Amino acid sequence: MTRVPAVHGVRTIEPDPPEELAFAEELRRSKSREEIVQLAAVHALGEDEPAARMRRAAWRALSRRFGHGVRIGRGAIASHFETFEIGDGVFVGEQSFIQGRAGGRCVIGDHSWIGPQSYLDARDLVLQEYVGWGPGARALGSQHVGRPHDIPIIQTDLEIKTTRVGAWADIGVNSVILPGVTIGKGAIVGAGAVVTHDVEPFSIVAGVPAKFLRWREGHEP
Repeated sequence: MTRVPAVHGVRTIEPDPPEELAFAEELRRSKSREEIVQLAAVHALGEDEPAARMRRAAWRALSRRFGHGVRIGRGAIASHFETFEIGDGVFVGEQSFIQGRAGGRCVIGDHSWIGPQSYLDARDLVLQEYVGWGPGARALGSQHVGRPHDIPIIQTDLEIKTTRVGAWADIGVNSVILPGVTIGKGAIVGAGAVVTHDVEPFSIVAGVPAKFLRWREGHEP
């Protein structure tokens, strides 16, 4: 499972330096969206702290909301930043892809951890606070209806559904969450699972398709 600290209270996040906030605001004021995206791309693979600060500043300038103490890994990319609401203390791992859409909504709650090489179809996606998202895991938010049958499936209507992951949930490595699924608070999804239906809070599911295994220790439904 992912490595997210246990929650024993509210974790304190130090505010980002005022000069970093001011720089992001200056980018937003003086540069076009395309120019800021290009700036992020130039520094996408940098290993040093200046490159990390530049990635953070660019994402902040582009996003609807961007918290303090956020870390953006090397090679992480995204689209439609204007739909993003990223909380404090969020980690986005290397080579992750967050695919937004025009008019959509992508919420990543405080202290959530997005593992490397993750894929988030963020057309209508909500991750609440302290979510652990295992490396390579995928959230899907849309699917083609497949009707009528006598035309290519990719030409049929695209149906968008809200995908929601409750606070404290832990999503295993390489698992897949299908469109419209809600993962309950504190639930655990096993590695490699394909989740086709809602998952109850504080339950453990695994398999293809994912099935209920047991309740988490100490939980009485």
